[in-house]
Amino acid sequence: MLVYLRLIKESFSFAMNALRNNKLRTLLSLLGVTIGIFSIIAVLAAVDSLDRKIKKDLSSLDKNTMYLFKYSFGPSEVPRWKRDQFPDVTYEEYEYLKSSIPQAQQMCFQLFVSSESVKYETKSVSSVNMVPVSYEFIDIQGLEFSTGRFFNESESNSGATVAVIGDEIAKNLFEGADPIGKQVRIYGQRFNVIGVLKKQGAGMFGDSNDTSVFLPVNYMRNHFGNNNDKMTPVIVIKPKKNIDIEEFKANITQKLRSYRGMKTSEINNFTINVLSGFTDLLDGFISNMNLGGWMIAGFSLLVGGFGIANIMFVSVKERTNLIGIQKSLGAKNRFILFQFLFEAIILCLIGGAIGLLLVWLIAIMLTNLLDFEFVLSFGNVMLGTGLAALIGLVSGILPAISASRLDPVEAIRSGM
Repeated sequence: MLVYLRLIKESFSFAMNALRNNKLRTLLSLLGVTIGIFSIIAVLAAVDSLDRKIKKDLSSLDKNTMYLFKYSFGPSEVPRWKRDQFPDVTYEEYEYLKSSIPQAQQMCFQLFVSSESVKYETKSVSSVNMVPVSYEFIDIQGLEFSTGRFFNESESNSGATVAVIGDEIAKNLFEGADPIGKQVRIYGQRFNVIGVLKKQGAGMFGDSNDTSVFLPVNYMRNHFGNNNDKMTPVIVIKPKKNIDIEEFKANITQKLRSYRGMKTSEINNFTINVLSGFTDLLDGFISNMNLGGWMIAGFSLLVGGFGIANIMFVSVKERTNLIGIQKSLGAKNRFILFQFLFEAIILCLIGGAIGLLLVWLIAIMLTNLLDFEFVLSFGNVMLGTGLAALIGLVSGILPAISASRLDPVEAIRSGM
């Protein structure tokens, strides 16, 4: 055991001498390993961070939550032009489904609308995400409050002029003052602020509750009507636990087709989007990103491997005389083999460490600049280290074998 520890120590010393004596040659060769490790770990860290953010954003939602409206979250057999002709879901259909489907734990009505400006006295915030919903939304979304509350059933049904605002909106408009009871102006109307949400951070697609305002959906219906082209209605359904999802979807489909008086021969003019299907789509996208990262990094790792092999062949040539002396003094072939093999691995580990350091520094910088947490996990660090060691092992094996097979007499003579 002590012999191998000494061998590793000597190999490390030779590797450092290679760096000191041939700085440019060694650094250029290590560059391939550094870029390769940096590329793959940077992509994996970014994808892991994105995946973690998506799961965090969706953690408050049941994966079986459904979005019923005329569009599909993913690819569809129905062409886009035909889906555009489908009728929008209506508030009356929401009320009908809510009363006729007991397997639904909760159901709410929501409108997708364009952003709007929010004003308070002389201050104003533009491009605010407006979220008109019915009162059940909080039980589906699981919103958390720093102060105040969500609007109740009475305020929702009557379309009261009350608003729940995000953390960033509160900070920009009220600058530390308590927003509860204050009035903000939206759509030219004064709304009483009744709640402020806890800070969430950036959403997975740039959206966030921090920059959102929640209004009673019936205010929008009363103010703009039900047939406004700038509003897309959706019915959000949360099923009860431990029910058959496919059977539940079939029940909704049958009820809505019956309500709309559709014939058997007609295709569904609506889509039931299950959140788990959307997350599966995202998982597939993330897997493709990982694959792309491996393919890009593979070329750099290949170039790095050839560079390390070149260094080791040159090192064998330069130290042929020393190898002959070691063998003449009783050094076995495997000792010489391990010596050069460890040296190749140590050189690659140095290149890999530089690549990991660059990823770590960039992750810290982007986290501070973008308000998005980039995480370099322990698993990715170990993966980068393992890849570096593997490159050293593969690229150093042939030079190490050639060194171990040198004839001691010929080796000493070649150095004279």
